Amino acid sequence: MSRTSTASSSPPRRTAPSEFGVPERPEEIRRTLAALGVRPSKSWGQSFLTDPFIADAEAALVEVPAGRPVLEIGGGLGILTEALLRRNIGPLTVIERDPRLAGFLRSTFGNRIRVVVGDALEVELPPADATVGNLPYSVATPILIRLLERRVPRVVFLIQREVAERLAAAPGSKQYGRLALLARLYGDVELYRTVAARAFSPVPEVESRIGLHVARSGPLPVSSVESFEHVVRILFSSRRKQLGNLMPRLAMGGRDSEELAKASGWPTGWATLRPEQLPPEAFFALARAVDSDLRRPG
Repeated sequence: MSRTSTASSSPPRRTAPSEFGVPERPEEIRRTLAALGVRPSKSWGQSFLTDPFIADAEAALVEVPAGRPVLEIGGGLGILTEALLRRNIGPLTVIERDPRLAGFLRSTFGNRIRVVVGDALEVELPPADATVGNLPYSVATPILIRLLERRVPRVVFLIQREVAERLAAAPGSKQYGRLALLARLYGDVELYRTVAARAFSPVPEVESRIGLHVARSGPLPVSSVESFEHVVRILFSSRRKQLGNLMPRLAMGGRDSEELAKASGWPTGWATLRPEQLPPEAFFALARAVDSDLRRPG
């Protein structure tokens, strides 16, 4: 199961000015954005990190061998980019949606990085041993799911705290559901420190949290991701209903709910449980059973 932690292996806060002249203080960020003609987009949930200590904490979690490719999503004004370069991480590719910010990154870091202008949900993502990013709140979940599906070995993220906690949620919690099960399907999640809203400019209305997803090294525990998603979608469609009422909704090829639960190795009394009470392995097993049932000759 995923673990949580508030520890960080990041180095002490720097006291020297930014090596590259990256703006860090809110007033510096506002001035730089104004000079670029950029207004932070509320619809994108766009805020800029102001605390280099937080960027260092993220960079410390990348942990890839020297010379291995790393991808940063959402370069912004470069505070995380600088933290990565300070640790000699890279070669480093940075995806930035706004061409004005992309131009700023190119002029600031020169040939030490490769900048790709585009939407991280649409552009072709280059191969990388690790991906890291301060993800805009509005698109953090689909970006993370895209990275999980690509089985990126290490994904370091700074996202809205509530989303991070759903990603790492354990069975029995209110946050446990599709996102936690997808994360567990593809690997393991560990959460680190909570980041206060005041560490960003403009200041958002929510807190953030640093996290890490490490991909599975072997095959996935399901024979079909499509069948797994179908199972999860159906069983979590009515969270308060017991599984005995939800299981008949699954499209099955012949076995009734009891037979399917038995084939999945579910515990006695499963019918009175609710979906959030089952561990991820129970859903993996059910997905395999459903997939096997649907593939049987009619």
